[in-house]
Amino acid sequence: MGMLSGKTVLVTGAGSGIGLAMARAFAREGARVLVHDVRDARWLAEELGGVFLQADLADPQAVEALGKEAAALGVDILVNNAGFQHIDPVEAFPLETWQAMVQVMLTAPFQLIRALIPGMKAKGWGRIINVASVHGLVASPYKSAYISAKHGLVGLTKTVALEAGPYGVTVNAIAPAYVRTPLVEGQIQDQARTLGISPEEVVEKVFLAQAAIRRLIEPEEVAELALFLASEKASAITGAVLPIDLGWTAR
Repeated sequence: MGMLSGKTVLVTGAGSGIGLAMARAFAREGARVLVHDVRDARWLAEELGGVFLQADLADPQAVEALGKEAAALGVDILVNNAGFQHIDPVEAFPLETWQAMVQVMLTAPFQLIRALIPGMKAKGWGRIINVASVHGLVASPYKSAYISAKHGLVGLTKTVALEAGPYGVTVNAIAPAYVRTPLVEGQIQDQARTLGISPEEVVEKVFLAQAAIRRLIEPEEVAELALFLASEKASAITGAVLPIDLGWTAR
């Protein structure tokens, strides 16, 4: 029996990277996992004995439907993890890309929280874990939509924590720096081509320039922090933004 036996968790963007590590970690601790992804991730639901819920979070109506379906399944823990990146100077940033990124990484979490928090309040127990980013705390150039969405997600986390606290529901955000995921691996290759340097130099001179511990974070490390926040041991922690950033924000 794991520490989350009897609980149901919805993890968005569970098909790869941080979401995949989280889905497996929650299942290991006995939770029933609702596996969400925009792509087909039935294989993961089958692996974990969970349920696959497919939806495009860039479509507000699809998110509403996802929220209703998840609410009917009795979600105790919501992990808003799904996201994507686009890099451009602000004057060249496509409006449609901006709108899609804000929808996926800020509006969709709001929609899912709105759909699922009534059930959590009724039970007197719930956990909402928003995967923000170190870029929810600090900025970098050429990432205006991502950084704006993640800063907004931090604000949403704090606001809902104040509203939900009296009902036994905690709401926290995790703020990782660069994690070894397919999204980051793609960024490494893109920047290597753009800057004319090797991928190894991108990691060392660009991604880890602000870090005290000079390595990429593993997805499983982020998953372990999420497990802690979902546990009874973290019942006094709410409205917090927990950096897992190799010392980036210590400067």
